[in-house]
Amino acid sequence: MSMAPVLEVEVAYAKPQTQALIAVTLTAEATVEQAIIASGILERFPEIDLNTTKVGVFGKICRLSDSVKTGDRIEIYRPLSQNPMEARRQRAMTDKVRSGRA
Repeated sequence: MSMAPVLEVEVAYAKPQTQALIAVTLTAEATVEQAIIASGILERFPEIDLNTTKVGVFGKICRLSDSVKTGDRIEIYRPLSQNPMEARRQRAMTDKVRSGRA
């Protein structure tokens, strides 16, 4: 009797005060979505909606249907709370005011 090949991946999700990194063992040919579901992270963080949330592997956006391979770190991304360009603009204005250049 032969055993199906297995993959070992990690599923990561972070909030400002809480981070989760969960190791998952899957059968070969598993997808990103299957890894996320198998990790149990959706029960731990019910705010994650896979229909709207972006996911990636090692910082590179991917699809839920993409295959995973041993060693992959699947990341679930939260929406940005503020546009990065607007945040830089606001910091620049605050710095100007503090330095008296405004």
